[in-house]
Amino acid sequence: MSAVAPSIDMRRTLAILMAGGEGSRLNVLVHRRAKPAVPFGAIYRMIDFAMSNVMHSGLERVGILTQYMPYSLSDHIGIGQSWGMIGRSREARILPPHTGQRAADWYRGTADAVYRNMSYIDRHRPASVLILSGDHVYRMDYARVVGEHLNTGADVTIAVREVPLQEASNFGTVLADPTGRIVGFEEKPEHPRSNLISMGIYVFRRSVLTEELEEVVGQQGLSDFAKHIFPQMVADGRHLQIFRFTGYWQDVGTIRAYFESHMELVKPGGPIDMAAWDIRTNWDEDRPGDRPPARVAPTARVESSILANGVQIAGEVHESVLSPGVVVEQGAVVERSILMHDVRIGAGARVREAILDKQVEVGANSLVGGVGEIVPNRRFPTHLDSGQVLIGKGARLPAGSVLERSAILFPYVTLPRGDHSHVQAGHTIGDIDF
Repeated sequence: MSAVAPSIDMRRTLAILMAGGEGSRLNVLVHRRAKPAVPFGAIYRMIDFAMSNVMHSGLERVGILTQYMPYSLSDHIGIGQSWGMIGRSREARILPPHTGQRAADWYRGTADAVYRNMSYIDRHRPASVLILSGDHVYRMDYARVVGEHLNTGADVTIAVREVPLQEASNFGTVLADPTGRIVGFEEKPEHPRSNLISMGIYVFRRSVLTEELEEVVGQQGLSDFAKHIFPQMVADGRHLQIFRFTGYWQDVGTIRAYFESHMELVKPGGPIDMAAWDIRTNWDEDRPGDRPPARVAPTARVESSILANGVQIAGEVHESVLSPGVVVEQGAVVERSILMHDVRIGAGARVREAILDKQVEVGANSLVGGVGEIVPNRRFPTHLDSGQVLIGKGARLPAGSVLERSAILFPYVTLPRGDHSHVQAGHTIGDIDF
């Protein structure tokens, strides 16, 4: 990596944060919420990582492109005050889909989304445009990426990270020469020649971004950076450069990745340190500070877990993340699970390797996860194949219910009492599609 200039004026860089993804692979977690708005780590949302990175990197303006179910995301961002984006020279602007010269309102891809907001970019006249994704867990100083971009004189710089070569066939890979110049791309190659994958972080010279979008999106009608813009730039002899990132990074766009990143969060000495990373969130939205401190009863046992304000524990909690208002009654055991706001676990119930959305009620002596075969969910095999139980917001389980591994319960479903309260491995209860 070449040396980064000692002082980068980040005021000349405009951030564009892509936060419109539907994220269907997160299944019930994206029922009526955008993927970047999905809760993470008890009191945060996924978009908080990118927004906090923007703040810590000295950027003063960020445009946030929303699309799918934007309401909770818009409420969460507000005017950007939680990330210091207020004042005469600072701005966090929500940019919803809108009709321009086209007839369709819906963004067709990442490049199309930016193309239809070029008026916002042009109004600020930045030298560089930093394009980000709003659904990744990581801490990065974007000034280093921008500095590398300026030092190399590249038309675009793409942040990449290494994965084991044997896993590279699961990703689109980036081919680069010894100087870091990108010479090609391969989409999920059977025999990968590179172990570098894109992180979805790009720095463009504004003039180049304008030219490429006008040609590839405006004239050719194509829509995606990774699939269309970048291969075309390589073919045209443009200068594309990599920026190697060596820190922790996780795309939490799948149930498996979402679950595993939470397990990394509670691991003693693990790679995710929310305090050291200084991740900010909107404390005024759910007002967790208005709840009382967590209460752990004398009967309780808590190990390697995160307890937010308002949590009440009388049972056992191991390697789990509990959001504000969660109640675990006496005799209940929660292991390796993620419980969102105001979940209640009844006395004697056992919950293992499960993700429960807000306001779920688990009746006494129920068994959620930890039993049955680890099989892909029958209805959603590409969403859930690693054995976790997934329960949507507001669902209710009567006393004595059993949900075996890879079961999914849809939002606001109430299981009937009796034999129908036993959901076998890989089965789904509910009729909403994704």
